[in-house]
Formats: sequence, C-alpha cells, structure tokens
Amino acid sequence: MSISRRDFLALSSCTGLGLAGSGLLGAPAIVLADNRRPQVTSLMSGDVLADRAMLWGRTDRPARMLIEVADNPEFRGARRLAPLDVLPDTDLIGRIDATGLRGMQEVHYRMRCAALDDDRALSAPVSGRLSMPVDGPRDVRFVWSGDVVGQGWGIDEARGGMLGWETMRRQQPDFFIHSGDSVYADGPLQERVELPGGGVWRNIVTPAKRKVAETLAEYRGQHAYNHLDAHFRRFVAEVPMLAQWDDHETVNNWYPSEILDDDRYSEKNVALLSARARRAFIDYMPIRMEAAAPQRLYRRFRWGPSIEVFMLDMRSYRGDNSDNRQSQRNEESAFLGDNQFRWLRGALNDSTATWKIIAADMPIGLVVPDGQRFEAVANGEGGPPLGREIEIARLLQAIRDDDIDNVVWFTADVHYTAAHHYAPERAAFKAFKPFWEFVSGPLHAGTFGPNELDGTFGPEVVFYKAPPEGQSNLPPTAGYQFFGQVDLEGESEALTVTLKDTGGNALHTQRLIPERRRA
Repeated sequence: MSISRRDFLALSSCTGLGLAGSGLLGAPAIVLADNRRPQVTSLMSGDVLADRAMLWGRTDRPARMLIEVADNPEFRGARRLAPLDVLPDTDLIGRIDATGLRGMQEVHYRMRCAALDDDRALSAPVSGRLSMPVDGPRDVRFVWSGDVVGQGWGIDEARGGMLGWETMRRQQPDFFIHSGDSVYADGPLQERVELPGGGVWRNIVTPAKRKVAETLAEYRGQHAYNHLDAHFRRFVAEVPMLAQWDDHETVNNWYPSEILDDDRYSEKNVALLSARARRAFIDYMPIRMEAAAPQRLYRRFRWGPSIEVFMLDMRSYRGDNSDNRQSQRNEESAFLGDNQFRWLRGALNDSTATWKIIAADMPIGLVVPDGQRFEAVANGEGGPPLGREIEIARLLQAIRDDDIDNVVWFTADVHYTAAHHYAPERAAFKAFKPFWEFVSGPLHAGTFGPNELDGTFGPEVVFYKAPPEGQSNLPPTAGYQFFGQVDLEGESEALTVTLKDTGGNALHTQRLIPERRRA
C-alpha cells in the first residue's frame, strides 16, 4: 500500500515516529553507550531538481558518513551512496549530490557514520525525507521567510525555542525558500535580555555568538548555532531548503568594496569578510555549486509543470550604497549586475512553467535606508527610475517586452509582512506588466516597520502587519513573527498566497489565477 507524504507525516505526528531516538525525522540527539562511536547530529536536503537533490549531514567528530536513499520509509531496496570522509576542515560536514532520483515522488534518506579507525564503531541511523517534483499536475505547497536569530533574540528553550520552524513543518510543505539573513553574524547574543513589561529572555550563547564573526570558524559558528534548536533540526530533516543570502550572513548592509568603520571588527575589509561568510554559508546550506561558476549563488529550480523558482543574489554584485540617484546604469548603480540580469532574462524566456517565482532577498518598492544612503532598490523619490531602480526598470520592461506571464515576487528583509500590488497606471515608470510582491518575516528576530513606499513602480499596499507605531525590535513572544505559505492547485493551476504568523494564524490570503487560463 502506498502512502502519501502528508498522510505519513500526519501518522508520524500522532504515533510519535518523529522522535529522535527512533532515527526517524526527529531532532537528531542520539546517545550511544559506546562513546567511541561517532554520531550524526543534524541532516537536511536542498536544491532539488527532477532527478537529484543535495543531501547534507554533520557529525560530532571525524568519521566516515554512510548514506542510503529509498522510495519508502522502510528503506526496502535502499541504495547506498558513495561514502564521505567527514573531517574538521569542512567543520565535520558531509555533502553529496544524490542523483538517480527521477520518478520518485518522495525520497527517504538515512545517514549513519563509522569511526575512521574502526568501522565496527557504527552509529544508529538518522533519517529524513524530501518531496520531489513530478512531471504531471499535482498540488504543491511551499513556505518562505527569512531573518533568524536577529537583534539579540536567540534560542530561549524555556520559551519553546524557535517556534516558527515547527509551525511551518506542520504545514507539510514540499520545500522552503529561505529569503536571506539566515544568521546575524554581526549580532552577538547576551545571555539575558530584559523584556518590555517585565521578564527575562534567556539565550543559549555559544562562543561564536559572543562576538561579531570575522574568521571562517566564527562564521561557521553562526550557522551551527541554529542547529541547536530542535524545531529547526526537525524542519530541515523533512523539508528541502532553497537558501539565499543577504547582508547579515556577513555584516549589516554590506557592499563588496566597503571598508568598515566599526570598532568591533579587527578585520575591516568587507571583501575578505564576505569571502569567509560565503564559504561558511555554502558549507552550512545544502547548496549545489557548479564547477564552472563556484562563486555563483543565483540559480533556478523547476517544481513540476506549474512552478519554477528563480533564486536571486542581490548582494554580491551591487555597487556602493549611495544616495541612489545615478542617472544611468553603471557600476555605481549596479544591483543584480549584467551577468545575473542576462541569466534571469534568458531563464524566464526558456521556462515553460506556468508560474515564475522570483525569490528576492530585498523588496522592490520599499525604502530601506542605510543611514543617509539607501540599502535596497528604492530611493524614496517616487519619480522616474534613478540609481538601482534603473536596473529593476530594465528587468520589468524586459519581462513585458518578452511577454512573460505570471511572474510573482517573494521576499523578506524588512521584518514585517505585507502584500504589494504593482501596476503601471499608478507608476512613474510605466513600461511593465502588473505583478504581485509578497513580503514575510522575521521568522525569529526583532520586528520593525512598516517601511515607506516609493511610487516609481506604482506599488499599492493591499495588506500589512507590523508593530504598533513607535514600537520596534519586539521579541518573538510579541506575536509579530511571520512566514508565507503558497498553495498551487494542480488541476486549475491557481496559486493561493497566505501570509501567516508563527502561531499558524492566516492573516491575509490572495488567490491568483494564471493569466492565460482566464478564458
């Protein structure tokens, strides 16, 4: 008898199969009597394609990692992948591009490890699963959010840990888009934070989280911290991650040529800091790096006939943060850069998916200041495109001129949730098709907003939820933590976007009908 992924997850929840000790799905925390045996401490998957997926695992000491994949939870007929020697130079992380998965609607994988000097010292297995794209019509669900362990709010186990991960897991999504700020490498944690109105937030604090990150080891430690949370470990064991980065993986509001003026840093060269941060980000995320482009983080993922996701990198190719009023496109006004623009335009043109999902780590029409300069696209003037707006205008016009339908933007970054509709009749720049942009987050960080709108591309706020006026950096317990959920109806191809809080409450729902199916 076959069983669907969602039915199996529901059964697991009811019967306790998700417990770590069973080796199934749970937050891996295996205790072995023989302390010579290594153990797998965390595992996850990501960058899923039609026939392959990246599998990721971390051990507690140098070991040989053994991985099996199967199309059933009992692992009948399981196939063993090539073993991985996991060593300190990779921070005890093993990663493998698991191929030969085409035709499997669901992949079950399990990891165990053996001592390098004694293959009889073998750990118990730890298992995960991932959903795979299929060729025919089917319902698809994904979630997105960003901004984790920011503004001093870390893991407080007495308050349940990072609860947003568990709420998203219960939605049983097929994949997760992490919209950036996966760590706050520039935000050290204190053990005690006084809460507004009384009470104390008590953070777990590791050595890496006591200072700003500068070395590769310190950047890796920022990512390792998230794996201390049981909700995070359970989530990533069940839901493939498509991860993008933004600024806080390195340092706030950074750009490649920046030299820091910050006494917390002994290393001021942001190009060097970002190189270390990029290495740590790639190490700790299940990202597939192409040999021909080992630095490139923008990429695309097809999820069946109806959805294709285009992951952007709005950080690596930008010019300096400035007054953002350059009158022409040049190195100073760069945001995506020419190579990424050409890639995206070509990818959108050759995509046959009904919905083109653009995963952007920053919003288009919200003003995001960096002191007296600007951090994102908008410059606050609301007139014809200037500065970084020129590049976005070029992209939006190309989408119109190439007659690309059903493009929807998803983002985070601003620490509140919103639904924006962009239309040329409201805009100073009019050469584009109307489109939606949905904002969500933070998932576990301080809350801010709402931000000022810029009228260059004609945005209208259809919905938003942010802290009350005059309040900011509210703790995760204040009720202003958010994620978004997207549901595709396989037959009709209608797309329903629901903005939710991390209590699971639906705040706003927008149902989108694909343009060429309206008749």
